[in-house]
Amino acid sequence: MEGNLELNPQKTALIVIDLQKGITGMPTAPYSAADVIRHTAQVAAALRQAGGFVVLVHVGPSPDGKDALRPLADNAPMRSGTPPAGWDQFVPEMEPQQGDHIVRKRQWGAFYGTDLDLQFRRRGIDTIILCGIATNIGVESTARDAYERGYQQIFVEDACSDLSLEAHSFSVNHVLARIGRVRSTQEVLRALSQ
Repeated sequence: MEGNLELNPQKTALIVIDLQKGITGMPTAPYSAADVIRHTAQVAAALRQAGGFVVLVHVGPSPDGKDALRPLADNAPMRSGTPPAGWDQFVPEMEPQQGDHIVRKRQWGAFYGTDLDLQFRRRGIDTIILCGIATNIGVESTARDAYERGYQQIFVEDACSDLSLEAHSFSVNHVLARIGRVRSTQEVLRALSQ
């Protein structure tokens, strides 16, 4: 985490991964879901104020449950069956604002099977700020897809968390730091206020 961060808000988008009731209710590390929500809300407010683009992503099955890919895996999925009512609703602090874009994903990453890349290309977005839960699942999957599409990326480390400290740290240090810049909430807020 080093170096001055400069951002052009008009070419920058914030992608908020899965800050929804069913996911933020799980225990997370190294940061609590409440801290992640608070930091993400600060970044979202600053980017909106500066004229940037905010994307709120949530995950959930289709009504018939037939649109998710389910390849065989050694570890069972984190959730099976129909989630409880309200599971996929955004937490109150992340309620969509006018001008925000909503993405409903069915897989881990926010690009696959969605219009996200198209929305960014139409707006001239070349830089993405990523926040959310879980670092090594939704955030990392989205980051890998963004990297392959050539976007510049900033990962707000203290606005991401995971189900364990080990998973978060591995993702941040061995994956995200290789495909973008890892910064704190304060560093991003400072860059957006310049």
